[in-house]
Amino acid sequence: MVKLIHTLADHGDDVNCCAFSFSLLATCSLDKTIRLYSLHDFTELPHSPLKFHTYAVHCCCFSPSGHILASCSTDGTTVLWNTENGQMLAVMEQPSGSPVRVCQFSPDSRCLTSGAADGTVVLWNTQSYKLYRWRTRSSVFSIGIMWSGLPSQNLDCFFYPYLRSVDKSVIVYDTNTENILHTLTQHTRYVTTCAFAPNTLLLATGSMDKTVNIWQFDLETLCQARSTEDQLKQFTDDWSEEDVSTWLCAQDLKDLVGIFKMNNIDGKELLNLTKESLADDLKIESLGLRSKVLRKIEELRTKVKSLSSGIPDEFVCPITRELMKDPVIASDGYSYEKEAIENWISKKKRTSPMTNLVLPSAVLTPNRTLKMAINRWLETHQK
Repeated sequence: MVKLIHTLADHGDDVNCCAFSFSLLATCSLDKTIRLYSLHDFTELPHSPLKFHTYAVHCCCFSPSGHILASCSTDGTTVLWNTENGQMLAVMEQPSGSPVRVCQFSPDSRCLTSGAADGTVVLWNTQSYKLYRWRTRSSVFSIGIMWSGLPSQNLDCFFYPYLRSVDKSVIVYDTNTENILHTLTQHTRYVTTCAFAPNTLLLATGSMDKTVNIWQFDLETLCQARSTEDQLKQFTDDWSEEDVSTWLCAQDLKDLVGIFKMNNIDGKELLNLTKESLADDLKIESLGLRSKVLRKIEELRTKVKSLSSGIPDEFVCPITRELMKDPVIASDGYSYEKEAIENWISKKKRTSPMTNLVLPSAVLTPNRTLKMAINRWLETHQK
């Protein structure tokens, strides 16, 4: 089940984009402003709206930690804002002066990419606010700039929103089965944007009707999206040799497909592989390659363990692989059990467990929204 829990109607023109951090919602509009709202009660922050742009604001996005917000506009600029006080940190001008349509932070927050209508794509240093490099691509109007190589904790791992702007609706699909889960029809004009909140069951949709609707999914919908058939297939014991080959290709290990087939490695055999068997039985000589295979297998084991326990993966700490009791958000944008990430930072010299990059900050922010979702899940599953 999904229900409309709030409607924001503060913008004076079309809503172009909306974005979530772990505690805030940002929206931007043709009215040249960016607005910030608390996820606690959807009240607008005291320093909102943010005003600088002289023309329409097309896109806004949070840094992974949520401490910085970027916005870009037809005026040819990309602006960085401090989300805590609304202070403008930097104004970065597109070299060509063309309208900037889209912007996106890198996973480590060190870089920001902006794409303009004339096809120029610029990479900015978010610490010095200087231009790294830029080049011209095909026209950039509504594309998404993607940074690859990192796992996702967002709900769109399971749901996919499709904007049907002609009929003013949003369709939510299960990405595993391609089944339609929900059709949302509250907007009165074309739908222009949508965004899932990280680690919470919220979806925001924006429209040319000048409003942003906040939708809440229940845990039944989340479980529905993870169909029983797909869950059983993820229990790797049932994998055939062909399933293992498909998995290897997905992990960028396609060069090992022949070796695994020659040794008749199915799902059960895959989970039992060790560093000794990789070296002695499969004759994989490269230490780095053996380490990568073992790391991917360990990720698979923890995923199977999580699925077999029935706990939603977004409720599980990436370090301990156990249900979180006191979740906090680290500066890499991911949520962890507080004690686990504190120990990790003290022993690992402030590297991110998810990206292996140095954490920009050691600050840990309580993820109250996630904690409430976990408590609700416990109430329904431990009666």
